[in-house]
Amino acid sequence: MSLNFSAITPHPPLLIPSIGRENLAQVKKTEMALKNLGNDLYASKPDSLIIISPHAPIVEDTFLINLAEKYQSSLEQFGDFETKLEFKPDAELISNIKMRAQEENVSLNLIDEPNIDHGATVPLFYLAKSLTNIPIVPISFSLLNLESHFNFGVLLQKEILKSTKRIAVIASGDLSHSLTEDAPAGYTKEGRVFDEKLVELIKQNNVAGILNLDPELIEKAAECGLRSFVILLGILNDINYQPDVLSYEGPFGVGYLTVNFIIK
Repeated sequence: MSLNFSAITPHPPLLIPSIGRENLAQVKKTEMALKNLGNDLYASKPDSLIIISPHAPIVEDTFLINLAEKYQSSLEQFGDFETKLEFKPDAELISNIKMRAQEENVSLNLIDEPNIDHGATVPLFYLAKSLTNIPIVPISFSLLNLESHFNFGVLLQKEILKSTKRIAVIASGDLSHSLTEDAPAGYTKEGRVFDEKLVELIKQNNVAGILNLDPELIEKAAECGLRSFVILLGILNDINYQPDVLSYEGPFGVGYLTVNFIIK
């Protein structure tokens, strides 16, 4: 099978040691989960890595893939002038996805942006640091409905399974940003409800339940990763896998979830 690794990861910049410093102790569960996930990814020997980030450029009604000559991370906006990651694109896979989107009348555009955002950088820092020269495919979701994102994932799956490469997929995203009074989006009771419901639905492998989450609950939870996750679920459609929730915590008012979707 061409799809040999798939996971959900959070992306708080404080997980980078030079940024988090003493705060790293408060996200120890997440840090350890990401390190273990990185070991699993390395053992899977991927040839290419698809990364879906909520903080990549977004167009309301169009999916985007970033095809630059090379990519570099930048965390300077978070006070980190030390961490530098560099990657190259998987131009062949990107081209194949673009052609299939055209054939299926799915709105997908290519952009050229050499700087990758923290939503991609943080997971790649932990998961890809030992994967020298692995090419990546940076994908942006849109503001279309969840069903459209699931269907886009199904489209991606067709190219992944057609490929002779061993392909890994990382869906980056945080959950509610409103878990506590000092959370980035302020406190709402829906934040905890959303996080608990989503984690339980993932454990149950209940994709229909995720696609039918109450839109009002989603909005009030102030999440950022749901569309990333739904694209991944589309990629996993009809594939035999077992979700393994490695960690969940929200010490700073934002829900951080790490899941390994073990492909059988």
